[in-house]
Amino acid sequence: MTTETLLIELGTEELPPKALKSLGLAFRDGIVMGLAQRELEHGEVQWFASPRRLAVLIDRVQTKGADKDIELLGPPADRAKDADGNWTPAAAGFARKQGVEPEALAEIDTPKGVRLGLRKTEPGIETSSCLNDIINESIAALPIPKRMRWGASRVEFVRPVHWIVAMLGDNADHGEVLGLPTGNVTRGHRFHSSGDITLARPEDYVDTLKAAYVVANFDERQQMIRDQVEVEASALNATAVIDPDLLDEVTGLVEWPVALTGSFEERFLEVPAEALVSSMKEHQKYFHLVDADGALKPNFITLSNIESNDPVQVIAGNERVIRPRLADAAFFFETDKKNTLESRLEKLENIVFQNKLGTVADKSRRVQALAGALAEQIGAPRDQAERAALLSKTDLVTEMVLEFSDMQGIAGSYYAAHDGEAADVASALAQQYWPKFAGDRLPETATACALGLADRLDTLVGIFGIGQPPTGSKDPFALRRASLAVLRIIVEKNFDLDLRECLTLAAAGYPDSVIAEGTTEQVLDYMIERFRAWYEEESIPVEVFKAVSARNLSKPLDIQRRVHAVHAFSQLPEAAALAAANKRVSNILGKLDADHSFGAIDEDLLTEPPEQALAAELGRLEGTARELISDDKYSEALASLAVLREPVDAFFDGVMVNAEDEALRNNRLNLLKSLRDLFLDVADISQLVVAK
Repeated sequence: MTTETLLIELGTEELPPKALKSLGLAFRDGIVMGLAQRELEHGEVQWFASPRRLAVLIDRVQTKGADKDIELLGPPADRAKDADGNWTPAAAGFARKQGVEPEALAEIDTPKGVRLGLRKTEPGIETSSCLNDIINESIAALPIPKRMRWGASRVEFVRPVHWIVAMLGDNADHGEVLGLPTGNVTRGHRFHSSGDITLARPEDYVDTLKAAYVVANFDERQQMIRDQVEVEASALNATAVIDPDLLDEVTGLVEWPVALTGSFEERFLEVPAEALVSSMKEHQKYFHLVDADGALKPNFITLSNIESNDPVQVIAGNERVIRPRLADAAFFFETDKKNTLESRLEKLENIVFQNKLGTVADKSRRVQALAGALAEQIGAPRDQAERAALLSKTDLVTEMVLEFSDMQGIAGSYYAAHDGEAADVASALAQQYWPKFAGDRLPETATACALGLADRLDTLVGIFGIGQPPTGSKDPFALRRASLAVLRIIVEKNFDLDLRECLTLAAAGYPDSVIAEGTTEQVLDYMIERFRAWYEEESIPVEVFKAVSARNLSKPLDIQRRVHAVHAFSQLPEAAALAAANKRVSNILGKLDADHSFGAIDEDLLTEPPEQALAAELGRLEGTARELISDDKYSEALASLAVLREPVDAFFDGVMVNAEDEALRNNRLNLLKSLRDLFLDVADISQLVVAK
């Protein structure tokens, strides 16, 4: 088997830095998939992505696929010739289709009898002949939401393409890609290198580019950046805060990283640190530094794409750029402090929250009432929860938030402290939006939890109530995220809240006729369904969630405890039999008339030993199990019921439920209903699919 090293490189204008990593990985996957689809084997795969290139380098690629012996089946052999020994039309037609004479056909044994067929060897595909198709298919599959054209060309890509390298060994002529001929000519760093660079062989790619000031490997370049940033920080006895997303973006901005440390005036540290970080991170792509106590230092680290002969000038240039932004933040902060948050409430009357749901001021008043009610249930001071809710959106009309949108809530917290509001109120304003994303931190105080819950519940009820629930991938009000946040806060903070009651309170805050009838139940169902994905991430089978959700419960904390109890029960050796028995009982009871009347078990009518044993065991367990259930000790309750396996199995093996005697039949149905009800007090375990 002959193999060669394969190199493919797309040379472009600067690619979008935030998308660079995903583009590089997708391009790699596309090339690898193209080879696999053509059954071309290969060795190690390396991918490269820098601002001006996407590339893939693959070792030991087959230059030609393996030949394959194939059998093509035609008509049954007994219909191949007529009575005179001549080939039938079916046989002749099959041979003609295969491009051979009928005499070249052979009889082949198959599971369906002897068939006329053709055995032949199909040659493997030549890699060089399909490489152009593989490249173009990979490019077409890249996750590019909007492609562009350039010049007079009709070719489209995320950025203009200037060169294409496609080398299979020393063969670099593989037709055109994106309107350009493939070749073995690449280019180095935009400033540290000039002219074309000819590659003698694919294996030279990495070293050749490094000599031209390009670190093409994304991961290697990223590690260089991390190492350099940490060295620069250590020189100041500081720690660099390296945000993963920012690190990815900066890695996508440079081909030859050089970390440089700059500074700004200490007077700017009087501005909220979050605003300064936002200026440095979002606008300038700087890494900020903190001291041993986590306090922001008046320094930053920037990544240059050049190795300057005068780095002092590069640093000075960056300092000149950041200074006006920090000065703006300081100006906004000082200006905003001249007016209290309370004085800004009137301005909220002019901001529409949603056309049918009123203004932000209307929402604030609704959230104020709801937060107060929730506060009493979770142990937060009602007056502070209401105060925090009233002021929660006032920072939307501050200069700081208008300039730095990610300061929403944070700015309000600083201004509340400046206004002399209670510390609990100020912290609640900053924490009202926590968690902002999956895995994010939760609000730390009960007051903040009350505010965060009230705000999200008001939005959920309002948007559902006017008939605009999420559909497919569209969720403009982020209701999925809001639902998961509510569930996380309730469960992880151990709040014994009833969602149905909370949603009813939220709906009551709206004027009559605004919220459609049935909204509360619709939102409740939607929110509880979010648990499904939650438990999938915990590797809890969906059947376990179904077993609990069948109870139509509305307390998230209670649901959480039951799900984990049922999951633990499903691991017991008795679970499969009891789940099957409950399923059988459910089917039997489900066939009864709707008006069938159940009653107490009559011990005098228990005539068979198995039903007597089952009734006795139920009687022995019922009190203990229900006491455990009332104490929310669901795992212990289900574990105690596991001993029912043998008497239940014995009952179904030895007792005819549908006895001819009506009294006996009804008594046995009462017995089965008692069994089912005992399990249903925790969950409908008949929903479980348990391996025996």
